[in-house]
Amino acid sequence: MIMAATRYFATGKRKNATARVYLEPGEGKILVNGRPSDEYFPRQAWKYLLIQPFQLTETVGRYNAVATVHGGGLTGQAGALRHGISKALLEAIPQSRTALKKEGLLTRDPRVKERKKYGQKGARKRFQYSKR
Repeated sequence: MIMAATRYFATGKRKNATARVYLEPGEGKILVNGRPSDEYFPRQAWKYLLIQPFQLTETVGRYNAVATVHGGGLTGQAGALRHGISKALLEAIPQSRTALKKEGLLTRDPRVKERKKYGQKGARKRFQYSKR
């Protein structure tokens, strides 16, 4: 039986978005839900988030990433993908831990939307108060 090329897997999360990332040696292509990342994430800021872990570990153009992302919006999905790519790179290159950790890419961003409370208009906003 022929063994497949080395493949690294990791999951990343941010807000309500979850990303499953598969990393394999290649020429630096990033596929998100079957589409190229440039097509899926039109904003430059989102594209930068995806490349950031590769730039830090100096592996730009050395790995292909295939990811499935669901939940949340595009910003949350881009953040989840960055988290997943960082974790997969850590699996591929264990010595890159210090660089990734220093930039905070291995930490799951705990910020999520706060729930609406009863007796209020929103999570924090109150209904208008009239003294008279």
